[in-house]
This record gives sequence, C-alpha cells and structure tokens, in this order.
Amino acid sequence: MSRRELREQIFKLLFRVEFNKMEDMAEQEKLFFEEEDAAKDEDAAYVSDKYHKISEKLSEIDSQLNEKAQGWDTGRMSKVDLTILRLAVYEICYDEDVPTGVAINEAVELAKKFGQDASFGFVNGVLAKFA
Repeated sequence: MSRRELREQIFKLLFRVEFNKMEDMAEQEKLFFEEEDAAKDEDAAYVSDKYHKISEKLSEIDSQLNEKAQGWDTGRMSKVDLTILRLAVYEICYDEDVPTGVAINEAVELAKKFGQDASFGFVNGVLAKFA
C-alpha cells in the first residue's frame, strides 16, 4: 500500500474511537482488519502500530487542539474532522518521519474525501496553527 492508503486505513481505524470505549478498541481493531482485508501483514502491522501510538497520546493531542483551535473545542468538532486532526497533529508533533507540510496536505486530502464541504478549509486552518 502507498503511504496515502496506509494513512487512510489509520484514519478509518482511529475513527472507531469516537463510537467505542477504549477498552473495546482491541476487539474493534480485530474486526477492522477482518473487514478491511488490510492487505499484507507488514501493512497491517504499520497501521496497528501507528494507531496505538496515536491512541496513547489522544488526551495530549486533544489538549493541543483545544488550545490552538480558537472558538472550537474537540467536543464541538465533527467526528470526521476531529479524527483527521488527531492523526495530523500526531504526525506533526510526534512522528519525525512525516514532514509538517506532508501531514497538513494529507489531512486536507482526507478532509476532502471523507469530510463535509467546508472540512478541508477547517482542517487546514487548524493545522496551520501547528506549522
């Protein structure tokens, strides 16, 4: 899978956090890989590893988002936008392998694909404060 496809898989798995308790996420992760047929083992391992790294930092990431997104807090954001922002903020702040510009661009592309009409502008505006 390409990096973009892997990022999309991470987004889809991370999105499940919005609808499930954290203690149920191990089962959700198992179901995700059964449903998605996440291709090769190394791709599934990459997606799983990055998902776990992000989920360990969710409270920190949400705090950063609440601080930077003036007039918005994570409770008011759409679930799609919030998930995209969480993934991008993790990549910007904690993943040294992903350049900031790439993280922002990929987040905007995810917002165009999965979000509402104005999602990509919102995501871009919030992430610009992290750049």
